[in-house]
Amino acid sequence: MNLARTSLADLPRTLVDELAVAGLDVAACYDAVVRAVEEDLPQGPYGAIDVTSAATIPADQTGTADFTVREDGVLAGMVLAEMVFAYCIGPAAQFTGRLGDGTVVRRGDVAMTVTGPIRGMLTAERTALNFACHLSGVATATSHWVAALEGTSAHVLDTRKTLPGLRMLQKYAVRCGGGVNHRRSLSEMAMAKDNHVLAAGGVVPALDAIRHTFPEVRVEVEVTNLDQLRDLLAAGCTSVLLDNMTDAEMAEAVRIRDESGAACSLEASGGLTLERAAAVAATGVDYISVGALTHSVKVFDLGMDLRES
Repeated sequence: MNLARTSLADLPRTLVDELAVAGLDVAACYDAVVRAVEEDLPQGPYGAIDVTSAATIPADQTGTADFTVREDGVLAGMVLAEMVFAYCIGPAAQFTGRLGDGTVVRRGDVAMTVTGPIRGMLTAERTALNFACHLSGVATATSHWVAALEGTSAHVLDTRKTLPGLRMLQKYAVRCGGGVNHRRSLSEMAMAKDNHVLAAGGVVPALDAIRHTFPEVRVEVEVTNLDQLRDLLAAGCTSVLLDNMTDAEMAEAVRIRDESGAACSLEASGGLTLERAAAVAATGVDYISVGALTHSVKVFDLGMDLRES
């Protein structure tokens, strides 16, 4: 079977619309799918071909396969999985029962059923699963943090510690799991971390320099002690990151902020664990940022099972 290599313009309209409604760049998603498929099908001695499927499956054989959930969690990336099949097989691929991204699932649930030429389905299988398993892993991990923070005013944030080229999709998965996206790029907001503060000569000089140069850009400044926080509150900073502080220090930071009357959000960051989440939220911080949501998440257990004919 030769790949259909369906163009972006020829993808199903419903699929394109769903991606757009989810806040995803449709062209970027398509490019990510194409790159991932091409990793599996470079030009070889027999062409760009899945030699195993070509040797074992008649070209005209069709079948049905289920995407089966093998653990409890939250789905994300199923829309990308469908795009993989749409790209590889084209209109010959038919989809039924696809659960929406963000759906809470249980072991044994069927997340999607695909019918079409078996050669093409097996060629697309691993790429589709790579997207869905990884992104569902991000969504599921995020949902655990959301559950741990339930009953508090704190929200879980992602970071820029993402896999190269997959930030948009990973941050989408965080949203599917109930988390909040932090900055998506270096130009979206300013974040003066320790090295910026050192180079600028202090937290307030760093804040002032950003305000002077980019007055319309939202600014967050990292602090490592409470004196720096006091200085920033006096300077009118509206967002402060509390780096590697103890629970007691964060509680004191919240007290200082509240007593000052400043409209300033406080974000906890640095080596935070799920076991510690509730205690950190109890300090009164507004946000808890977790790099592990995207940089070292466990993949979700999802498989494609071909039905017996």
